[in-house]
Amino acid sequence: MTIGIVGAGKAGCSMGKYLREHGAAVAGYVSKSRESVESAATFTDTRAFSSLGELVSKSDIIFIATPDGIIRSIWEQIAQQPIQGKIVCHLSGSLSSDIFSGRERVGASGCSVHPMYAFSSKYTSYQQLNQVLFTLEGDRRALDLVGDVLGQAGLRFCIIDSSKKMRYHAAASMVSNMMIGLYEMSIDMLQDCGFGREAARELVKPLVEGNIRKLLATSPEQALTGPIERNDAATVAGHLAVLTEEEQAVYRKLAQKLAELAMKKHPERDYKAVLELLQGGQCEEHSCDIPAGEGKG
Repeated sequence: MTIGIVGAGKAGCSMGKYLREHGAAVAGYVSKSRESVESAATFTDTRAFSSLGELVSKSDIIFIATPDGIIRSIWEQIAQQPIQGKIVCHLSGSLSSDIFSGRERVGASGCSVHPMYAFSSKYTSYQQLNQVLFTLEGDRRALDLVGDVLGQAGLRFCIIDSSKKMRYHAAASMVSNMMIGLYEMSIDMLQDCGFGREAARELVKPLVEGNIRKLLATSPEQALTGPIERNDAATVAGHLAVLTEEEQAVYRKLAQKLAELAMKKHPERDYKAVLELLQGGQCEEHSCDIPAGEGKG
């Protein structure tokens, strides 16, 4: 099966390079920018096609590796070509194969192929793809053939329900992008305590690195530490008292999830006081009453 790639950015270059180096037949690229398509073709030792129609005619599987917003228009152009028996797939994490509307009418099969990975470079990210888990959904024929291509290249994948694609992508964003937002919020709070930005970053670095290492090496329960895990209601109340309304909202929601983990880790402990605080109630044992939105700010 010969693969053609629409889009010559980080994802397209990385996929083409990896597949080419692992025995797949990659025909080449087409892109809006002639400079980028020639660069991608040179990097992967493939061909720079001059038109979408030319690439489609030379490919059995067409990967669309463009921004999500133009996948539909690319598909509409592809559907105007003779594509009987061909497979069209995209690399979007949030969109499903449903975007290839009318594919049955033109005799094509469709699927989505999403690597759970943040591509940082056109020229080096491909080196990590054998450590990445791909998720696929779509037509059975497309899944079988594209799965064979990935498997023969040593890539791991799983099949997901098409209707869950957006929720799947939201989960990926929370653990990836939003973790950065949480980090930035903590840096802002430390700057409010008088630390310079670089000093604050240096201060939290061992915490961030240590927690991520232990989390990935063990489990969320085993990695959990801190006042929630210790059932320290007084400290939780103190935290809530000095947080702004916005910070309280984030703290409460995340702390409730930590409390769930803590109760699994320590089923013998009674976390009632902590849970009442997180839900905006009163902690009589520690004489604390922190309603939602009445912290600092």
